Amino acid sequence: MTQGSESVRFSKGTTDTVLHHFERWARDTPEAPALIAAPKHQLPYGVLDARANRLAHHLLAQGLPPGGLVAIGTTRHDELVVGILAVLKAGGSYAVVDAETPRTGRQQLTALGPLAPFALLTHSPHRAALDTASGLRAIRTDDDATEIAARPGYAPDLTEAADGRVTPEAGRAAVLFTASTEPRPVPVGHAVLLAAHSGWTELARPTPQDRHLITARPDVTAFAAGWTRVLCTGGALVLPPDASWRTEHPYQVRTAVEAQKVTVLHSDPAGIAALVIDGPRPTAADRRTGPRPLRSLRLATVTGDRLHLDELDALHVRLRPGVRILDVYGLTETAGAGTCFELPQLPAPVAEPERLSLLGTPFAGCQVHVRGGEIHLTPPGGGDAIPTGDLGVLRPDGLLEYAGRIRDRIPRHGGSFDPHPVEAAIRTHPGIGAALVALVDGVGKDGERRLVAYVSPPPGDPAWDASAPLPEIYGLRNHLAGVVLKEVTPTILIRLRALPRKRGGQEDRSALPLPTQPVSERPALHGSKFARAAANVGDPDGGRVVAAGCLTIVLAFLTLALTNVVWPGSTDLSAVPYPWAALFFLLYVAESLAFGAGLAFLFTGYRLIERRERGRPPGRTRAVHLAASYLLLAWWPQDNAYRLAAKQDWPLQAFLVYTFNIPLMIAGLLVAVHLARRPDSPFDFEDRT
Repeated sequence: MTQGSESVRFSKGTTDTVLHHFERWARDTPEAPALIAAPKHQLPYGVLDARANRLAHHLLAQGLPPGGLVAIGTTRHDELVVGILAVLKAGGSYAVVDAETPRTGRQQLTALGPLAPFALLTHSPHRAALDTASGLRAIRTDDDATEIAARPGYAPDLTEAADGRVTPEAGRAAVLFTASTEPRPVPVGHAVLLAAHSGWTELARPTPQDRHLITARPDVTAFAAGWTRVLCTGGALVLPPDASWRTEHPYQVRTAVEAQKVTVLHSDPAGIAALVIDGPRPTAADRRTGPRPLRSLRLATVTGDRLHLDELDALHVRLRPGVRILDVYGLTETAGAGTCFELPQLPAPVAEPERLSLLGTPFAGCQVHVRGGEIHLTPPGGGDAIPTGDLGVLRPDGLLEYAGRIRDRIPRHGGSFDPHPVEAAIRTHPGIGAALVALVDGVGKDGERRLVAYVSPPPGDPAWDASAPLPEIYGLRNHLAGVVLKEVTPTILIRLRALPRKRGGQEDRSALPLPTQPVSERPALHGSKFARAAANVGDPDGGRVVAAGCLTIVLAFLTLALTNVVWPGSTDLSAVPYPWAALFFLLYVAESLAFGAGLAFLFTGYRLIERRERGRPPGRTRAVHLAASYLLLAWWPQDNAYRLAAKQDWPLQAFLVYTFNIPLMIAGLLVAVHLARRPDSPFDFEDRT
C-alpha cells in the first residue's frame, strides 16, 4: 500500500539550494533579525551573512576541497549557525557534533572517520575536549584570521565550475547523525535538504514575522537540518542563553517563549509535555482569554517520537485555541521530513485515544509505502524508498497508523510478538501515562526470563486522570484480562517517574533499569514518590507509618472518652480496691489504644501491607489486612459488652461469643496461615496465566 503527494517546486535540473533561500532573505531584508540570543542581542540577516562570508573565505584559504566535510563543534549557537552557512558557501558539507557532551562529540567524530572530514571547526575551549587523537585539523572560530580573511560581502559561488566544484544537486550538503546510542553518520544531499524544506514550508506556512525556538541539541536532526525552516523563510531563531535548552528545566524555555514572543516551537514529546502539560495552571483571570501558557504560539511541531491521540488532545487543552500541533514523523536520511499528523485530520472521534498513534499523511514530495507491515519512506524530491524499521497500517481514511518497531519484537515460545499492542492496552489504565514492555533475563524462578512492564504516571493535567494511582502488578493484570493474551501479559511491574529517552526524543529501551537494580543506584529516581516502587521493592513507608501512629493516639483518646457514653457503667471502678482499680484502668486504656490502632490500620494499613506483599494475590492481602484490623478492633467492644452482660443471660452470652470470639479465631487463623506460607520474592511471580 502506498501513500503519496505531488512533489513541490523542485526538479532535478535546478541549482537552487537552501543557501540561496537564506541569501535572498539576507539581500532583501538585511536589517531583519535572524538570530536572537536576548532581547537586546540580535544578529540581523545582513550581519549573519557577512560573518558567514568571511568564514567561508577563510575555509577556502585553508584549502577546503570541493564537497569537503567540515565538522562543527561549539556550544555557541551563533557561531554554529555561522559555521553551517560558511561551509555551504565555501562549497563544502557540514556535520554538527555535540560539543556540550564531549564523549558523544568524540564518538561522532570517530564515526565520521570513513568520510574523511577536512577539519573540525570549533571554539578554543572545546578543541581539547573533542580531540580524538586522529590528527584531524582544528580551525578555531575565535581565530582572528576568520575575521579579517575576506572582504565584507564576499560570497564564494557554489556553482562555479572553474575550480571543479560540484553542483549543489550532485553534492553532499550535510552529514546528519542518528540519535542512537552509537551515532551513525548519514550523508544528506542538497536536493534532499531543499525538498525537505519545501515540504515543511508548504505544510506549516511560515512567515518572516515568525520567531522559532528549537529545543533539540544542535547535533540532532531537528536542529542540524531544521535551521532551514527558520533562516530560509525570513524568520528569527531564538537561541538559548547558554549551551542548549535544558528540557529538565522547562521554565527556561517557557520564559524565553514569553519574553521573545516565540510563535513557532519545535520540540520532542517529553519536551513539549514538560513545557505545556507540567506548566503553570491557568488562573481565574485567564478563563475569558483561554490558558496563559505559551500564548504567543501559533504552531508547535513535535519530532523524535510519536504522540498518542490523548497526548495531542491534552496539549490542545492547555494551549490557547487555534494553535496548530503537528506530530512529525521522519528519518535522518530524509532530513526529518516524512509524514505529519494533526488532530483535525481525524474523520471521527476515537473510543480509546490512549491506544492510537497516527503518523498522518506524507509531506509534499514524499511517499509512504507499507510493505509486509513495514513502513518505507521515499525521500522528499524522489529517490529509493527507505525502510524505516517501523511497523504501520494504512487506514481506510488515508491516515498512516503507527504499529510498533521491528527491533522491539520480543521472542516468545519459538516465535516473537510485538509489544506495541500490549503497551497500548496498558496506557488505557487511568493512572498510566506511558508504558514499555521488555523481556528481562534472570528475574523469575531459576533465573528465567520474565515480561516486565515499565510504566510512568501521566503529566499533571486535568485532561489526564493524574489522580488515579499507578497500579500494582495484579491490578494491571486484571486491567489487561480479556484484552491482552495471558501469555504476553507482563508479570512484573516497574514504576518510573518518566521513561528514558534518547537524545532525539525517542523512548530508549536500552536504558530501562533492571528489576534487581537497587533504587540507590538510580539517581534519576531519587526524591520521587515512585522511587521505591521503581525497583518493585519497598522500604518502610515512614510517612504513612507516622501518620497512622498519630491517628492511633487521637482515636484512642476519643475512644476512652466515649466509653461511658457508648457503654454506660462498663468502666465504673468505684467498687474495686487499689491496686486492682489501677490495673483495670490500664486495661481500659490498652483497649482504647488497640481500638484506635485498629481503626487507623483499617484506613491506612492496606497500602503498607500491599507494598510488602507484592506478588501475592490481592484477595489474600485484603483478607489479612481485615483480619489484623479486627484483631485490634474487637477488644474494646467485646470487653465492655461482656462486663455489662449478666452471667446467666445465655442468649446474650451466645450472641457475644459468636459475634466476637469466633471471628477472632478466624482472624487469627488467617494471619497464621499467611505467615506460615513461604514468602514470595518481589521478583518471583508465579505465572498465573
